[in-house]
Amino acid sequence: MAVALQTCPAEVVVAVLGGTWKITVVKAMFDGPIRFGDLQRQVPEVNRKTLTRQLTELEADGIVIRTDHGELPLRVDYRLTELGAALHPVIVAMEGWGSDYAAEITVGSG
Repeated sequence: MAVALQTCPAEVVVAVLGGTWKITVVKAMFDGPIRFGDLQRQVPEVNRKTLTRQLTELEADGIVIRTDHGELPLRVDYRLTELGAALHPVIVAMEGWGSDYAAEITVGSG
């Protein structure tokens, strides 16, 4: 990450969000805290191990906060930090660009 910071700030965004399913996981938290099981149901394509790893990395990068409510049965939820919430317009812009790009490629290939 240090090299990305030195070369281009946009590379930092790619480094933080570049993992498998990370953008989808962050988007799932835009509406507020979410429990692990609910997150798994929203993104059924991701397996438990990968989801756990991505959440751990997002937490380490300061994008997500994990809250253990200390209850039995275990109740843990995840929510975006201020830094994570600030990604909303970035991800919306990326989705717009991605849609435009996909349309252009589709038109260009025909």
